[in-house]
Amino acid sequence: MSIMHSNINTIAAGYGYSGGADSDSVEVNPLFARPKEAKAFSKFKIPQEGSLPETAYQVVHDDAMLDGNARLNLATFVSTWMDDYANRLYMEAADKNMIDKDEYPKTAEVESRCWHMLADLWHAPDPMNTIGTSTIGSSEACMLGGLALKRRWKEAREKAGLPADRPNLVMSSAVQVCWEKFCNYFDVEPRYVPISEEHKVLDGYDLDKYVDENTIGVVAIMGVTYTGMYEPVKKISDALDRIEERTGLDVRIHVDAASGGMIAPFIQPDLQWDFRVKRVYSISTSGHKYGLVYPGLGWVVWRETADLPESLIFKVSYLGGEMPTFALNFSRPGAQVLLQYYMFLRLGFEGYRRVQQAAHDVAKYLSGEIAKMDDFTLWNDGSDIPVFAWMLKDKPDRKWNLYDLQDRLRMKGWLVPAYPMPVDLTQVTVQRIVVRNGFSHDMAESFLKDLKACVKYLDGLKAPMPSEARVSGFHH
Repeated sequence: MSIMHSNINTIAAGYGYSGGADSDSVEVNPLFARPKEAKAFSKFKIPQEGSLPETAYQVVHDDAMLDGNARLNLATFVSTWMDDYANRLYMEAADKNMIDKDEYPKTAEVESRCWHMLADLWHAPDPMNTIGTSTIGSSEACMLGGLALKRRWKEAREKAGLPADRPNLVMSSAVQVCWEKFCNYFDVEPRYVPISEEHKVLDGYDLDKYVDENTIGVVAIMGVTYTGMYEPVKKISDALDRIEERTGLDVRIHVDAASGGMIAPFIQPDLQWDFRVKRVYSISTSGHKYGLVYPGLGWVVWRETADLPESLIFKVSYLGGEMPTFALNFSRPGAQVLLQYYMFLRLGFEGYRRVQQAAHDVAKYLSGEIAKMDDFTLWNDGSDIPVFAWMLKDKPDRKWNLYDLQDRLRMKGWLVPAYPMPVDLTQVTVQRIVVRNGFSHDMAESFLKDLKACVKYLDGLKAPMPSEARVSGFHH
């Protein structure tokens, strides 16, 4: 007996209404309830008795359908669509455990192929003499890159008989929160170089004020989360060259290329940001962002095998075999690794170039149209990764702000976050759009139509919007 219908009571329960039942429970619509089955499920306790799969499916389905439409989510960088063959492959590989290389040796081999391909894409001097790994996402990849920097610095200090108890990491104040977590979790002092309207990204300016003998490395971001801008890796490296000439300090760079690592090689091939820059020691990226794979998948690759300290690699006996492992997670899905390989084969270099160029073209078109509107000033125009942000122009009699516009757009289904910029620029509020694969010119036209309608409505206000609407629900 099928119950593939909308369960109104379950939907209402998702908003805290339970049709007269206890608010801690989720009701089952009487139309679909079976004899002897529970009429409601506790939200916070495992039910004493089970239910038919159709009933359990409907309860979960009706909760999940209240999430936003992923195609209209212009906040996330994460891939929300893959083709039918990828979906089929995903289901076929859903049971594969990436860590169990003895049981799934071909999946392990595919993982190795993928990071070697990335090493080649990122111009490693000898791609076959590199080392890398897949991760559950680019945050884990960043943490592994940071750990390698710290361990390399620590071992060098101890070998020289110097103290190694005060490591620091230099980065922009606009880094993604994973770097704050890294410093917190692994006892590293974060040194944030503040961005400003003159220096919108970390660009080497004043770097010598932050780097010292305890600096384990500098993080350069290829696609700042706040705005999508590239940090100029070559300029940062040049600044570190000058510091080394003056002080003798050899400071390496980790490139957080969560987004740009799968954009720049295809549409900005002459930009020097990768292993062509000699100070770049490791690079991380997200397979599940512009790598075009479902979440969660990340990658990290070191310039050469010797750059990953041997002391960080564990050799463990697991399910009948010994294997080396370097990861924060242990058991994790192998399906996404196979999906990444599928995408590399499916698209090839030229296919990726077309996909990324299409997203880039839409971003440039959108930013250009928004720049023409009287109320907005662009922070950047999407020339780097296909992401851009804008600010409100000063207008003393305006009755609304970007948080109000964010809420108004949400009423039409669009998720377009507004948020303050990082420390030293918190007085600046921006709104940001991420253009991903599948966001077409037609959808961009629809968005612009809705954006202009929302602005027209807000411009017609006779009084300010309620203050409760002026809080961002978006966090980096």
